[in-house]
Amino acid sequence: MLKIYRIDHVAVATPDLDKQLALLEGLFGFQRTHVWDNRDAGVKGVRLAVPGAAGQYWVVLAPSGEGGSLQKWLDEKGGRPGLHHVGAEVPDLDAAVAELDKRGLAVTDSVPGRWVEASLSPPEHGPGVLWRLRGPGNLAMLGDDDATEVKPVDANGPTLGIRGIDHICQAFRDRDELSRWYSDLAGFVEVWRTADDEIPDMADLVLNVPGSTICWEVITGRGEDSFVDKFLDRNGAAAHHVTFEVADWDAAIAACGVHDIPTFDDEEGVKDGAAWKHTFIHPKHAGGVLVQLFWEERPGVWVRSDKIPPQN
Repeated sequence: MLKIYRIDHVAVATPDLDKQLALLEGLFGFQRTHVWDNRDAGVKGVRLAVPGAAGQYWVVLAPSGEGGSLQKWLDEKGGRPGLHHVGAEVPDLDAAVAELDKRGLAVTDSVPGRWVEASLSPPEHGPGVLWRLRGPGNLAMLGDDDATEVKPVDANGPTLGIRGIDHICQAFRDRDELSRWYSDLAGFVEVWRTADDEIPDMADLVLNVPGSTICWEVITGRGEDSFVDKFLDRNGAAAHHVTFEVADWDAAIAACGVHDIPTFDDEEGVKDGAAWKHTFIHPKHAGGVLVQLFWEERPGVWVRSDKIPPQN
């Protein structure tokens, strides 16, 4: 078994590093901790701490110099920013590489002894979500041992008041197939699901990642015109959205207004006498990633996926 014991970070790639940082530090309230520029590898980047929860980071990657695999990745996506990989720790990197080979999961990039990148989805279903796996240690997952520690930049105006990353969502043709696969591959544990017919055009489930505060959601299309199936036709079994919890709903929505960031598909409800609310920020306003924000009056009352909108 591939013993993932912690999701360390989410990494996005962008052609414009400064624009992405302005969004993440200004609206999201992330705080930079390290920067690096590895022109030999063709990549530069910034690591930012996600507020509200220790050990959760957001990494922004951008091309540096000429060529390089990151520039190729962006070119294949028409130069659009997007989620590049999910970073995770394993107790033994060599054992993880051996397990990848055993499962037929191809390593797409690596720095020997430091980290490897591979999709962890069933290989017969295409590339899926790219993961970067590393053993316990320092910032080796960044791809540059010379990352420099920096002071955080103060937010310019109000922020969303994020309390942490709640989950990452992946679209897949059959949620049960992917749940069984992740359980067998890496010990993910299913903790919640909607009934097959609860939501008209989709069904979903949530998996706990052992040792991590970030969960993994899987959504599957239902019916003849599901937005999930349309997403899969365009993108394959890719990451669909990332969800953050906010501490104060009104303050978060007000911050979006101050930064001229629109939200859409707002929804709210009451469960067991406590209120919950959620909304979305379109990828074109969130650095290439569909972002879901939620607030709950009491822990555990929010229904994760009453409605997930299509990406137009």
